[in-house]
Amino acid sequence: MRIPTPDLWPLARTSHRWLQQTRRREAVVDNHRLVWLERGSPSAGRPTVVLLHGFTAMKENWGLWLPLLPRDWHLLVPDLPGFGESEYHANASYRYEIQASRLRNWLSSLNLDNVHLVGSSMGGAIASILAGRLEPEARSLTVLNSAGIPEHADVDINAPFTSDRDSILVPTSLPEVHRMFTSVGNGSTNPGALAITGLLGPDLISREHAHRHIFSDMVADGLAPARYLDSQTIPLQVQWGARDVITPTCCVDYFRRVRPEADIHVFRGVGHLPMLEAPKRSASALIRFVRAQSTY
Repeated sequence: MRIPTPDLWPLARTSHRWLQQTRRREAVVDNHRLVWLERGSPSAGRPTVVLLHGFTAMKENWGLWLPLLPRDWHLLVPDLPGFGESEYHANASYRYEIQASRLRNWLSSLNLDNVHLVGSSMGGAIASILAGRLEPEARSLTVLNSAGIPEHADVDINAPFTSDRDSILVPTSLPEVHRMFTSVGNGSTNPGALAITGLLGPDLISREHAHRHIFSDMVADGLAPARYLDSQTIPLQVQWGARDVITPTCCVDYFRRVRPEADIHVFRGVGHLPMLEAPKRSASALIRFVRAQSTY
């Protein structure tokens, strides 16, 4: 008989919020309950920095960054619709452009100015679309190992897109959860990967159906973000882990071609998640960049 693995994540999530000194907030956007963490408050001249997590992840992915970011910044850290504490609906669409529209409506309801968007992987793809849709326009865009970026110069960004990475990113067992965590890191097994497998594994496995649905919607127009980046003039920072096997480093060449003025950082020895694998280096790069675009 299989013994169920206890799901300790809800308790750990609450403890994380208290340790980070953030407030839990929620609203309804496009019939989805949207849950986010907030630190600080908006005021004239103060940057509002919005942190968007990646696929199968959650707002707590930014936990190592939060203590490093300036205390006078206003931070918004949502669970994207379909993930974490935010709602998933089996009959809804989770394409990049649809998710960007949901987040635009959410941010517009908060009446913010001086917004700086930051996105990891899937969050980077959504942020790339969202950046030019906000009113007023976002002050800057930072992407970390973003999804939705062509790997080669001859890729048609309007052509149908396919991906087999759901075999890694949609785990159905604890061994597959562990394989996912080592794959999105630098590829090596370590005690941290084992611990996080035990903590997050039961929750991830329970979301298999939702994750397969969302992954299918993402790849339905998988290179949509590239179409938006090509025409934007918003200040852009690109952060990338040189050992990424999910979104290869060759994707950085796309940014060098279409946005040669971008502030690009490639971190040696880092995989898919710079904010978790090299938090001090990646947070420092973001702080310098946001301050360069701010008026405060």
